[in-house]
Amino acid sequence: MTSSEEYRRQIMQDLAGGDVESLGDNETQYENFDDFAQRTTPDQRRNLFNRSLQPERIPPSQMEPELQKAIAQIKPNERDDVARAFFKHFKQRGLDERHLEQQLGLSTHHASRMNADDVSRLASFAYHNHPDIFREVLAEQPGIIKFLSNPVVAGIIGIAAAKWLGSRK
Repeated sequence: MTSSEEYRRQIMQDLAGGDVESLGDNETQYENFDDFAQRTTPDQRRNLFNRSLQPERIPPSQMEPELQKAIAQIKPNERDDVARAFFKHFKQRGLDERHLEQQLGLSTHHASRMNADDVSRLASFAYHNHPDIFREVLAEQPGIIKFLSNPVVAGIIGIAAAKWLGSRK
């Protein structure tokens, strides 16, 4: 196991043992990241990501390969949900699916037919040009986060989450 995998695993364990005072329930503990993602609300995750995940903190040279790997690892139906969420938010900004398909060189504008590379391009576009949309989709579809293995990415998310959740030893 590489040190970045160990580091990511430790951060997820720290998240799992969190004390969620800010959520109004001092007794909540999470078994793992999936449990955290399932039992927190999108609003709670949105607050976390709005405070912690800033594009200027993670250079594109690190984030883009991480997004590609993470999106490739999520289940196809979850990947469809991620694509739909990005398209929904882009549409609210006046960017339609066909325009994005052409602009980003996507293979299709249909979320259910998109491959991992297409969804990665959407995510990367959002990360660089619409970071608020990127954070919103992460809050709605947190499954991507568990596959981000880069210590810098995990560290930034982990530091904010540790402050938000608290840490029990």
